[in-house]
Amino acid sequence: MIEKLKGIYEIGHTGHTTLYAMEGLRGLAVFLVFLVHYLTLSEPWISKTANLHYYASIVRSIGNIGVDLFFVLSGYLIYGSLIRKEGRFIPYLHRRIERIYPTFTAVFILYLILSFVFPNKSKIPDGPLYATKYIAENYLLLPGIFNINPIITVAWSLSYEFFFYLSVPLLIFLLRLRRWVPIKRIAFFILLSVAVLGWPEVFGGHIRMAMFIVGILVFEVSSYCRLPTQLDLPGIVVVGLAFVGTVAQTLYGFNGQWKYAILAVSFFMLCLACFSGDGYVSRIFRWTPQRWLGNISYSYYLIHGLVLKTIFLAVSKVFLPTGDNLFVFWFLLVLSFPATFFISSILFLLVEKPFSLSRHPKLSFSLYKRMKLTAES
Repeated sequence: MIEKLKGIYEIGHTGHTTLYAMEGLRGLAVFLVFLVHYLTLSEPWISKTANLHYYASIVRSIGNIGVDLFFVLSGYLIYGSLIRKEGRFIPYLHRRIERIYPTFTAVFILYLILSFVFPNKSKIPDGPLYATKYIAENYLLLPGIFNINPIITVAWSLSYEFFFYLSVPLLIFLLRLRRWVPIKRIAFFILLSVAVLGWPEVFGGHIRMAMFIVGILVFEVSSYCRLPTQLDLPGIVVVGLAFVGTVAQTLYGFNGQWKYAILAVSFFMLCLACFSGDGYVSRIFRWTPQRWLGNISYSYYLIHGLVLKTIFLAVSKVFLPTGDNLFVFWFLLVLSFPATFFISSILFLLVEKPFSLSRHPKLSFSLYKRMKLTAES
């Protein structure tokens, strides 16, 4: 059984060494996103005077950083692959499109179908011209960088991702960063991160772009600085400080540049502890179930919100959201995560893995057959 599951949830990595701790970090990030959406949808069933409501609001605020952690990991991977060796831009861009669009397209079509089936829930404006323009803007991943309401709520972050995909090779080429010694690149990106954190606070803008630079700094420091191979006690201390910093920015209401400055330092320390050695921290994030969640995290990220909404819509027909039904809250918490994982696994197996992670798209049917055999066993 375990071997069959490995065949489903393990993914191959060509051209670079697999960082299993990164897969675990992705699992953490997407679980935080799940908590945000679950706690938001379950709020009508929780009394605002209950302690649970208070703690749920804290967890929800912390969960919002899941997307920022994704940005850090993208910064590390994309910059690392580009700075190591020079390559042609068109094949690079084709690979990024291949990675993002098949799964996004499948979920996007599903949302469009549901928008026409349930017009009262649709975000698509009236009129064929406005509707076409709005759908095109969403498919081109403009919501996020631009002030456009996304059809898929979480898809705003893909706009940030694609902007980073386009800008980082241009930055490397124009500044000829491959010719710089590592210490100069580190100093440059530290200054750039400070500028990105400070500019939106004064002039407005997209402060979360700084998280990509954090990932770049993690790559540079972990690759070119001499760090201990065993970060057991220091790693645990680092993770503790990262956790305290993250909770503090939530409890004390830090916003804007201070919030993301704290997150930048926290994520930098966390990722460095995970990627720089074989200590306890790295081993914790290499836990197999967490890695498997990380491996399907993109499919999970795109589809889990729709699954959650369906579950809560069905439950609301039986249990009215009266604000004091804790049974519904805890029962659905236990039920919702396996349900979202299962549906996400189907999307991962039928679309993401064969069309984005495999060089042989025709393997789609064999993956479906393997999933079916696993379910039957």
